[in-house]
This record gives sequence, C-alpha cells and structure tokens, in this order.
Amino acid sequence: MRLELRRGSLVLAVLASLRAEQYGYSLRVTLNAGGMEIEESTLYPLLRRLESQGLLTSEWREEARRKKRFYRLSPAGERVLARLTDEWRSLSGSVESLL
Repeated sequence: MRLELRRGSLVLAVLASLRAEQYGYSLRVTLNAGGMEIEESTLYPLLRRLESQGLLTSEWREEARRKKRFYRLSPAGERVLARLTDEWRSLSGSVESLL
C-alpha cells in the first residue's frame, strides 16, 4: 500500500523539483533531503518516461570534467505540474478531512 501511495507522489515531487535544472544525482539528493527517498533504479526510468511524454527536456553537458545529463521542466511539464498541484491540494484536503 505504501508503494502505491508513493508512486503518484514521486511524479509530482520530481516535476516540482525540476522547476530548476538539475542532473540525476543532484535531483536524487534534493528528493531525499525532502523526505522522498528514491533509488537510482526508480529515478532514471522515471526521468526517461517523463521526457518521452514531453514533460522534461534534457541535455548532456560537461561539469567538473564529467558528462552529466541535466533535466528541466518543459513548457508542457510546467502546465502539467500546475494541474497536478491543484489536484494534489484538493485531494489531500479531502483525505485529511476524512482522517
């Protein structure tokens, strides 16, 4: 049950965290610091899926003599994030009132 609750919230957390450009490892650190622990084996397929859906853009760049793939929300991703945020707030308010 816990995994089912986390699955949808991870998408929202990743999209929200990518309002500012980040590479995979820095995104994982950001999510972990926010209490959303995520394994690499979950994060990278999720990033590829979100990019294939047109919600993220990415580009390879060299930083500190290492190639890193940087991700950021696309314009479509920004619109989806806004809609999901509204849905999240409405849903969490409803569930909270029931609890």
